[in-house]
Amino acid sequence: MKRQIISIDEKKCTGCGDCIPGCPEGALQVIDGKARLVSDLFCDGLGACIGHCPTGAMTIESREAVPYDEKRVMHESIAKGGANVIAAHLRHLIDHGQNDFLQEALDYLDEAGIANPLEQQLVESHQPEVQSSNRANHHVHHGGGCPGSKMMDFSSNGSRATSSASLPAQPRESALRQWPIQLHLVSPIAPYYQRSDLLLAADCAAFAVGDFHGAFMSGKSLAIACPKLDSGMEIYVEKLVAMIDMAHLNTITVAIMEVPCCGGLMSIVAEALQKASRKVPVKKVVISLQGEILLEEWV
Repeated sequence: MKRQIISIDEKKCTGCGDCIPGCPEGALQVIDGKARLVSDLFCDGLGACIGHCPTGAMTIESREAVPYDEKRVMHESIAKGGANVIAAHLRHLIDHGQNDFLQEALDYLDEAGIANPLEQQLVESHQPEVQSSNRANHHVHHGGGCPGSKMMDFSSNGSRATSSASLPAQPRESALRQWPIQLHLVSPIAPYYQRSDLLLAADCAAFAVGDFHGAFMSGKSLAIACPKLDSGMEIYVEKLVAMIDMAHLNTITVAIMEVPCCGGLMSIVAEALQKASRKVPVKKVVISLQGEILLEEWV
């Protein structure tokens, strides 16, 4: 069978990281100043990252490939990148629950006489212990990888929401002033955008913040987008340019989650501002995975 895999020209790569938000699988990381494909396993070969590379360092190559072989990937790609790339790959497998492949990777390191760069890390992990063929149990660090794809359980926090929700209270009125709201669907010159304060929110933000309407939406026009899963980022840029120049936006508030991929919304706004003829104040709001405001500043 043939597989399409991203190929990175290290000579052209500047390590800018623009490709990272464009990789839905979290298979890319910037390590030692260069973008690295840390997991062939999770590269779908669709090339979403290519459009974000300003130097043309990324291409898609099609090659014959047997069913995925972790040891082969370790030998032909990962191990050659050095200890930091190996560590990132191991964490990537952990974050995606690929314990069988993780075992094969550790076995390969044993067989090749390569030190496990995570062996000395003593941070407790919720992942199962993984045994290599020639060593005792290895506790592998759970950190690293993309937190946007990581499984997390906040159910222990549910009691607070349940208890407050059970109290009698007047339901809050919706602060939504328009429809549609998805950035692909809106008209940038719609009446509700004219001279408005725009809230550009990541899709997940409203589900993380308990009082999203009251905290962010009051008096604002709205557009939502996901820089990780949506296609047509260039369309988003052009729509924002039109909103700035033709709808004469007053301000833009960008509400994003703390996960790295969400930073793509700020990049889209920055590119739109460079292309627009008007200058508009921009506020950046970063929200934690449990709905706390981590950062709120004008940029």
